[in-house]
Amino acid sequence: MPATRQRRETDVAELKTVGKPLRKKDAMNLLLGKPAFVEDVTPRDCLVVKVLRSPHAHARIRSINTAVAMKVPGMVAIYTWQDVPRNRYTNAGQTYPEPSPHDRLILDQRVRFVGDAVAILAGETEKAVDKAMKLIKVDYEVLPAVLDPHTAKDNPVLVHPEEDWEALCPVGADNHRNLVASETCGQGDVEAVLAHCDVVVDHVWHTKACQQAMMETFRTYTEIDPYGRLHVVSSTQIVFHVRRILSIALGIPKSKIHVEKPRIGGGFGAKQTSVSEVYPAFVTWKTGRAARIIYTREECQIAGSPRHEMEVHVKLGADKNGKIRAMDVYTLSNSGAYSEHGPTTVGLSGHKSIPLYTGSLEAFRFAYDVVYTNVQAAGAYRGYGATQGIFAVESAVNELAGKLGIDPVQLREQNMVREGMIMPAYYNEPANACALDRCMARCKEIFHWDEKFPVRDMGNGKVRAAGVAMAMQGSGISGVDVGSATVKLSDDGSYNLIIGAADMGTGCDTILAQMVAECMDCDLDNVAVFGADSDASPYDSGSYASSTTYVTGKAVEKACEQLKGQLCTLAAESLHCDPAALEFTGKAVRRCDGTGEISLADLAIKSQCSNNTAVQATATHSSPVSPPPFMVGMAEIELDKETGSVTVLDYKAVVDCGTPINPNLARVQTEGGIVQGIGMALFENVTYSDKGRILENSLMQYKIPTRLDMGHLQVEFESSYEPTGPFGAKSIGEIVINTPSPAIAHAIYRATGLWFRELPITPEKILMGLRAKAQ
Repeated sequence: MPATRQRRETDVAELKTVGKPLRKKDAMNLLLGKPAFVEDVTPRDCLVVKVLRSPHAHARIRSINTAVAMKVPGMVAIYTWQDVPRNRYTNAGQTYPEPSPHDRLILDQRVRFVGDAVAILAGETEKAVDKAMKLIKVDYEVLPAVLDPHTAKDNPVLVHPEEDWEALCPVGADNHRNLVASETCGQGDVEAVLAHCDVVVDHVWHTKACQQAMMETFRTYTEIDPYGRLHVVSSTQIVFHVRRILSIALGIPKSKIHVEKPRIGGGFGAKQTSVSEVYPAFVTWKTGRAARIIYTREECQIAGSPRHEMEVHVKLGADKNGKIRAMDVYTLSNSGAYSEHGPTTVGLSGHKSIPLYTGSLEAFRFAYDVVYTNVQAAGAYRGYGATQGIFAVESAVNELAGKLGIDPVQLREQNMVREGMIMPAYYNEPANACALDRCMARCKEIFHWDEKFPVRDMGNGKVRAAGVAMAMQGSGISGVDVGSATVKLSDDGSYNLIIGAADMGTGCDTILAQMVAECMDCDLDNVAVFGADSDASPYDSGSYASSTTYVTGKAVEKACEQLKGQLCTLAAESLHCDPAALEFTGKAVRRCDGTGEISLADLAIKSQCSNNTAVQATATHSSPVSPPPFMVGMAEIELDKETGSVTVLDYKAVVDCGTPINPNLARVQTEGGIVQGIGMALFENVTYSDKGRILENSLMQYKIPTRLDMGHLQVEFESSYEPTGPFGAKSIGEIVINTPSPAIAHAIYRATGLWFRELPITPEKILMGLRAKAQ
């Protein structure tokens, strides 16, 4: 072990709070079912808001008759496209200026997918609104629809023909070509290198528009506060972005909008898009009355914010000894009817997959097109494009291993990125902290790869096989994301931590509080956390892009150091000395020579009378780099050749997230992401009718994995030390979903001799493939 790394890891081991598996701060309240979520903590005496949705994939509304519907007792208002502001905006919760083009109206005369908003209804009761919805008469002019992303680019049918469409960033967007984004980048002469490779793998991999399926659906409560401002309580990851989005959509100043979030019942990226907020907000702003919308599960399925459907074409060239020399990746991404996150997700499909093989690549090229179609708009989902790209690239590498007759673990060991390398395909960032090689070695050991990799016939038509994949992600968006934190001394000598990041079950409240406890040398129970609130919290980009621990955590470190300085300055007045002669001890501030001290409680009291020194500090942090976490996953499956069914027996994962701030929470994050990845690989299917209607519109049809489907999971960590992160930490939230799909697809190939390049890999596909192979 290098001496520098050994010293750093020794330092981490000596920490008192960071690195310890402490219980989440809100665990008991959630366990006991205490009120926590939007519907629990907002008044029930409010208007019920619902949305009438389009039955057509593409249509122009000729007229809407709401007269009969408004006669339903209890109905308060029905709004159509003629009643809303004509301000184009995007629902994407990203830092301004948003890369996603502004292409939405609150309600539009043109509807662009089955499920698009047609009218907003508000009534005293749900029964009244449901009855009124059935009585609205809409006359549609049905238009030709673009349902196939392959034909969308330069199609004569335009999804967004409007002239007030606007792209704020130069991402290659052109609404007159149905393009949300387009770009090509690379290094070296890819064609020349591929031409001199001994083996080339050249295939297309396809992933569907998977749903996040979080337990708490989209929901928002709005009211006018005592100061005449719009107060929004929403289940969102992005309070500050929601404020901006509503300001643009409604045409009112941001100063008139106050957004806060309570506990979030899961998000996984879905709530990085402002899906539900604008509808009750518009009702409240128009009527002055409190309002609430709660999406049904069907609405989440047909009008939510799922993962982008992508086709990823990979050309991979290597010499006969297994050196991967060139990689050419082209991604076609289907953004659906609107642009949300289209320009940003697609980049990760190449920039978070190609760099895994920095150790050997002589040339690479990455190109993409993101297109508009007349299907449900896509958005952010854990992994954010890296998941799709890694499925394709890792599958290509596994296929290459088979062609060369080389163990796929050995092939990766020969080509993988290692610590200290510069990653050209990752914006030329250095791998300052990279334990990918140790992750692979440890995973191979605990999985017993050498014993499980050979295919084993179990009798009765069942075979067992294994597959492997590795992955990387990022830690925030380099040069963009901003994290902030306020730490203040409370009356009794404890601390308050105020953040703008949103805990959606990830445990970031606890993790950031652990950092405060470590910095201020106190117990975790002595740190109270508040957030996120656009009025009270310091600005934070939000909880997405795996940024909170790395970016906001560094802001917490900075704020604590500032607060220590303030406490020494305040204590110097009582101890009659220069602040430089004092030291912070955790429970007190004392003279360095030991001749006097003042307790934190006494300092808190002193700060409240005749005082000009603040005892709270706010710090902001943004990083010019985004150090990637790394992961290796290995899957063992049992496949029944008579039915095509696949059972995941065992999944081993080893993750390098730098310093795990809370190993228990990191482990839970990893296990949850693996299970989601298993669902994506085997169960979660999205199919459309020839009219553009989603068939899997409930959890009865859209199958997500249960505890019975995940087999045995084992997660371990190989720590590295990221010098730019708090306590050496990197992220962990997203990378954990990226290895199951390619690892399971690899295992299925080993069991059947067939490559399945479209997810999910269902029993029907396997059975039909085996029958075709036998003929």
